[in-house]
Amino acid sequence: MTVVVGYIPNKYGEAALDAGIAEVRRRGGDLVVVNSSRGDALIDSKYLGEAGVAELERRLVAEAIPASVRHALGPDVSDSIVEVATEVGAELIVIGIRKRSQVGKMLMGSVAQKVLLDAPCDVLAVRPE
Repeated sequence: MTVVVGYIPNKYGEAALDAGIAEVRRRGGDLVVVNSSRGDALIDSKYLGEAGVAELERRLVAEAIPASVRHALGPDVSDSIVEVATEVGAELIVIGIRKRSQVGKMLMGSVAQKVLLDAPCDVLAVRPE
């Protein structure tokens, strides 16, 4: 059993990571955390730097569950999550979501929406408390 988490370093990513860890503890198996960016900006606050990846890896070691981090640039963040889930044969993808207006979805798109539509497995969408 593999759980894939789409992670960004904010409250939405933290909610997804916490839920993913809980699912691995409940179901068994391993966790794959995906942090991706399109790389179309010099600074992307959602993309972890080397220090951020190292800190995330330390945190996962402390959780004492089998876990790994995938960190990459790609043309579409949602595609990166779905591709990793397909590659590892994930049974579950966990993503953090936030409320957006219809206009906001139309203009900006939605990573969560695309993952929900394209995922090869179940998707758990969580919100921070």
